[in-house]
Amino acid sequence: MAALDLPAGVLIDGEIKPDFEKVLTKEAVAFIADLHRTFNGRREELLARRVERQKRLDAGETPDFLPETAQIRESDWTVAPLPQDILDRRVEITGPVDRKMIINALNCGANVFMADFEDASTPTWDNMIEGQANLADTVRRQIDYVDPQSGKAYRLNDKTAVLFVRPRGWHLPEKHMIVDGQPMSGSLFDFGLYFFHNAREALDRGTGPYFYLPKIESHLEARLWNDVFVAAQDALGVPQKSIKATVLIETILATYEMDEILWELGDHSAGLNCGRWDYIFSFIKKFREQEWSVLPDRAQVGMTAHFLRSYSQLLIKTCHRREVHAMGGMAAQIPIKNDPAANEEAMGRVRADKKREAADGHDGTWVAHPGLVEIAKGEFDAVMKEANQIARKRQDVHVTAADLIRMP
Repeated sequence: MAALDLPAGVLIDGEIKPDFEKVLTKEAVAFIADLHRTFNGRREELLARRVERQKRLDAGETPDFLPETAQIRESDWTVAPLPQDILDRRVEITGPVDRKMIINALNCGANVFMADFEDASTPTWDNMIEGQANLADTVRRQIDYVDPQSGKAYRLNDKTAVLFVRPRGWHLPEKHMIVDGQPMSGSLFDFGLYFFHNAREALDRGTGPYFYLPKIESHLEARLWNDVFVAAQDALGVPQKSIKATVLIETILATYEMDEILWELGDHSAGLNCGRWDYIFSFIKKFREQEWSVLPDRAQVGMTAHFLRSYSQLLIKTCHRREVHAMGGMAAQIPIKNDPAANEEAMGRVRADKKREAADGHDGTWVAHPGLVEIAKGEFDAVMKEANQIARKRQDVHVTAADLIRMP
């Protein structure tokens, strides 16, 4: 085990392998520890607000648009113009942060690859640190991999997808790093290490530090992220507005605050995404004590269900009014190799889903497997002749607070 020179007040309760030293430098650890010291108190307050909100929902409260932020929803404003390399996001692929998966995802023909420290990665200490090392190599185009069994070599193509990174949500700790006696925020750990090692390099290469933000439940949680971004850029001398972040709308409560979330991220905003599967889970969890909220069988809860269609169309209208991307949801299917009939049925469902998204006005969509990229791209290419559909304002959409929780 290698020994690290750590700043005062920081302990690491995890194995330090030799290649971890380039990730956990004293300067990098000091940077993320400062973020934690500055912002963890607010993070804990926001998590406590979630608990209190759940108590009110359990007692029968139903969500509504916030009266105190009506002026933000009703006034005309737009976010800052987006960088050229993320104007066209018609197909995005997601996956874990291991070397082989990173290379395959970047090479698969998608416009964007979201490297995921959250749902796609088990948050073991080794996975998190090796993932950071892999992404540092990726940004510098130095990543390669040789399969130890087959001997097959993997390396980046000349043209690859644009890289986004998803840190863990506000509720998750990184228990292996202790700052002043407390486990560190997993969000700040993932974001901070990636930003410290790669923000300047990415900008020098004509791209930027781009992120996806998961599990946000309110505009106050988006405000916290924005304050983290401002502080991080200042601390490293990175120009303000360099960070761009897309927020996953994957909790029912966030749907009532989409304008406000975009407003809070302001010049760092890169749109919203329909995180459909976690959204359904959130619906079940938040209204767990309400008899009216029992959903039918999962097969009957598709994106054409009233509450889900209302959510996706309101997201499109909201984003396009603010001149930013409205991303469609995940196609979680994977090709079925040994059953042509079952595979054709599964791919048909993907095709129909992406056709609906493109027709509705989404600016792109997610897939989980390289085998779905061409299907998704074909449906968006058929409808979306420009880089995106932000010019389609969807003023025909009228969604009420009740629509967002109306049962199928």
